[in-house]
Amino acid sequence: MKAEKAEIGIKETNRKAVSEMLQQILADEFVLYTKYRNAHWNVEGSDFHTKHVFFEEEYGKLEIIVDEVAERIRMLGVYAPGTLREFIELSQLDEKKPKQNDSVSYMKLLLDDHQQIISYIRKSISENAEEHNDEGTADFITGLMQQHEQMAWMLRASVKTFK
Repeated sequence: MKAEKAEIGIKETNRKAVSEMLQQILADEFVLYTKYRNAHWNVEGSDFHTKHVFFEEEYGKLEIIVDEVAERIRMLGVYAPGTLREFIELSQLDEKKPKQNDSVSYMKLLLDDHQQIISYIRKSISENAEEHNDEGTADFITGLMQQHEQMAWMLRASVKTFK
């Protein structure tokens, strides 16, 4: 959708570019949120209860992130995508399901998704600050990246095997 008139010191073309980047992040966050829900609902095994609770805690964090990203898009004067079709079209993540419903299988898939999001955000930080004159969004997505790094670390530590 067309950007609204938002006189915030960022040219319209830059706001459009930043909002497109944020729309992908929003879609990725929503897809990841859904994948955590799936893991929460369907995980099985001897660690069921602890992982059921863990996945719930993590999707709770993502629910807040989804809302914050959508609101950041609106701050730039652009309408946020809000349909499942839009999220699937915009997201870089796929809807892979694990072959088994054990916690490790779910965590490995979720870890891959976090790492993709981290990589995308990392390359977008300087682009937002330097090319698009939007230090606010660069700072905002830096915080998102840090949250994903922590979530990825938890998953990575959980799936580590010792030899």
